[in-house]
Amino acid sequence: MKRKIWASVRIALRALQINRLRSALTMLGIIIGVAAVISMVAIGSGATARIQEQIASIGSNVIIVLSGSVTSNGIRLGSGAAQNLSSDDAKAVATECPAVAAVAPTVRGSGQIVFGNSNWFTNIQGTTPDYLTIRDYTMQSGAAFTSQDVDGATKVALLGKTVADNLFGDADPVGQVIRIKNVPFTVSGVLSSKGQSPTGQDQDDTILLPISTARKKVIGASQANANTVGSIMVQARGPKDIQEAELEVRELLRQRHHLQAGQDDDFMVRNLEEVFAAQETSAQVMSILLGAIASVSLLVGGIGIMNIMLVSVTERTREIGLRLAIGAKAKDILTQFLVEAVTLSLLGGIAGIILGAGGSYIISYFAKWHTLISPSAILLAFLFSALIGIFFGYYPARKAALLDPIDALR
Repeated sequence: MKRKIWASVRIALRALQINRLRSALTMLGIIIGVAAVISMVAIGSGATARIQEQIASIGSNVIIVLSGSVTSNGIRLGSGAAQNLSSDDAKAVATECPAVAAVAPTVRGSGQIVFGNSNWFTNIQGTTPDYLTIRDYTMQSGAAFTSQDVDGATKVALLGKTVADNLFGDADPVGQVIRIKNVPFTVSGVLSSKGQSPTGQDQDDTILLPISTARKKVIGASQANANTVGSIMVQARGPKDIQEAELEVRELLRQRHHLQAGQDDDFMVRNLEEVFAAQETSAQVMSILLGAIASVSLLVGGIGIMNIMLVSVTERTREIGLRLAIGAKAKDILTQFLVEAVTLSLLGGIAGIILGAGGSYIISYFAKWHTLISPSAILLAFLFSALIGIFFGYYPARKAALLDPIDALR
C-alpha cells in the first residue's frame, strides 16, 4: 500500500517537473493568496498590539474624573466650563471609596522650559506621587518627588523623555537646574518612555511637579478656591472593581457637590478601559476583515488549480488509459492527480508564507506601520492552502480515475 502511494507521489512530481512553467503559473494564485492573508493579518494584528501597548501605557484600572458642564442663567455651558473639583474631593475619594486603590489630583498648564541656551515648550502637570503609581511610571534615572515635597512645595521637577532629550541631549539631566516660567527648578529624575497615547499624543512631552509647587509657582490657582484641580486620576483595586469604583466615586461626588436627585452631574467620570477596549475591538474587526478579503485570493488560486488539473486530465487521457489497462486501479489514478493538486497548493503555500513575511517586513520598514506576524496565521494559511488543493483537486482527480480504459486509449 505504501509503495503504491509513494509511486503515485513520484509520478505526480515527475509530471509537475515536465510542465514547470505551467506549474509555476498555477501556484501563483496560491502564492499571492497566502502572502496577502499573512500580510493583511500582520497589519491588523500589529494595529491591535499597538493599541494594547498604548492602553497599557495609560495605566491599569484607571478612571479619570473631569469637571463637567454647568448651567448659568439658563445657559448650559460646555464640559470643563467650571473648575468644580478640588483636592478635598480627591482626599474624600481616597478615604471613603472601598473599591479605590489610589487617587491623584492634577492641575495642568503649559510653558517654556529653559536650560542654558536650550528651551522647549511643553505640558506642565502638578500632581502627587500616587500619579506615578496610577500611570505605571518608572524612573529612567534619578528619583521621584515625595509627599514631603508636596507638603513643602519643593521646587523639583520630573522630566519626560522628550523634554529631557530636547533640553539636555545625551547629557544627564538629574541635579541640573532648569527654569519654568523664570522659576528655577532642580531636576530630580527622568521618567521612562511611554510613547504615544491612544489619541496620538506624545506622553513623554511633559513635566511633572508637586501639585502645591505648581499652584504657587507656575500654574497658579483660583482666588475663589485655591484647592481646585483640573482632574482626578483614580485607580480601582482590580479589573473587577472598576465598575464598583466608578459608581462609588460618582455617588460620593454628587453628595459632596450637593446635587439633588434629577440634577445632572457637574463632573464626568470616564472609564478609560471601556474607551480603549472599543478601539481594540475595532482593530480586531479590521484584522478579521482584511484577512477575509485576502482569503478571496486563495479561492481564486484554488479555482486556477482546478482549471489546470482538468486541462492536464484531458491532455493525459492516453497515459491514464495505459495505466488502467496494465492493472492500475481507479484509486491509484485518483491518488496521483490528487497528489499533484496538493503539491501545487503546498509549494504555493510555502512560497506565499515567505513572500508574506517579507512583505510584512517591507511594509513595517518603509511605511513605518507596526506589523505583527502571527504563527497561528501562518499555520492557518498553510493548512488552508492544503485544503484548497484537496478540495479543488478532487474533482479533476475523480474525473481521471473514472475514465474507461478503452475510451481513453481510443
